[in-house]
Amino acid sequence: MALGRYKARLVAKGFHQRLGVDYHEMFNLVDKPMIIHFVILLAPSQGWDLRQLDVNNKFIQGTLKEEIFMAQPQGFIDKNNPLHMRHLHKTIYGLKEAPRAWYNELQHFFTTSLFICKDKGIPLLLLVYVDDIIIIGIFSRAHINLGRRILAKGPGNP
Repeated sequence: MALGRYKARLVAKGFHQRLGVDYHEMFNLVDKPMIIHFVILLAPSQGWDLRQLDVNNKFIQGTLKEEIFMAQPQGFIDKNNPLHMRHLHKTIYGLKEAPRAWYNELQHFFTTSLFICKDKGIPLLLLVYVDDIIIIGIFSRAHINLGRRILAKGPGNP
C-alpha cells in the first residue's frame, strides 16, 4: 500500500473583511503590459541576461501591522480551548492586507515596482508582477546574494 501525499494551505476568509472596518486599504503589485514589454525588450538590446522567478509563499511573508485574530481551523481545534482565537503576526492567504504586506517586505530592498539596484555600477532591473519577478542585467555576486535574501524570507524557505 502506498501512502499519498497531501498538501493543505491555511486560508483566511477575506471575503468577510469589510473596508474601513477590518482593513483600510487594498493593494496588488501589477504593472502595465507596456512596461513589462519594454523591460523584456531592453534585455537583448543591451546584451543583458533575462530571468524570471516565482516567489514561493508570497502571501505568508508579510508582517501584519494590524491586529488580526482568527478562529481555529476545523480539524485543528484545541479540545481544551475550543473557542480560543489565534493572533496572526504574519499574513496568510485570503487576507486583504496580504498583497500590501508583501510589497512592504519588498520595499526593504527596493522602492517601486520597477526596482533598480547597482553593484559597482552594473545595473540590475527587477520588475515585480504579483508574485513573479522578471530580472534583467548582468548578474554579479552581490545581485545573486540579494536574490537569495529576497527568496529566503518566510516559512518553507531554508
